[in-house]
Amino acid sequence: MAQTGDTYIVKLKQSHLNWGEHRYTQSREPILGEGYIPIPREHAVRYNIFNSNNPQIGFGFNKFYATSNDGFLQNVILLAQGSSEAGDIYAKQFSVEGDLTIIGSWYSFRNATTENSVIVTWKDPTHITLDII
Repeated sequence: MAQTGDTYIVKLKQSHLNWGEHRYTQSREPILGEGYIPIPREHAVRYNIFNSNNPQIGFGFNKFYATSNDGFLQNVILLAQGSSEAGDIYAKQFSVEGDLTIIGSWYSFRNATTENSVIVTWKDPTHITLDII
């Protein structure tokens, strides 16, 4: 479980910024404005960030309260989800629970590009702050 002060930085790619349209799968119709925050596997393992394949789920494991330093995101619930391979218990991305467009809107608000990175920092085991640099 992540502790106060734990952090990681991840460079954004086009698929993170425009997941609804720039996809590597054709499992559904494109949706304008979707985005997500990637979780590199090394950080998912280090901080025990799980997806729903793991029985140990809940706040601090696959759900986190998140606020962005710019004020755009205010105490939203981030859901850790996805996996690198079928059955893996470690998550590969964060999105706002129930709405993939909120992260996409944040990226648009900040004019984020593939030249930017996201900093994910834990204020405590269940609360995260986000910033774009």
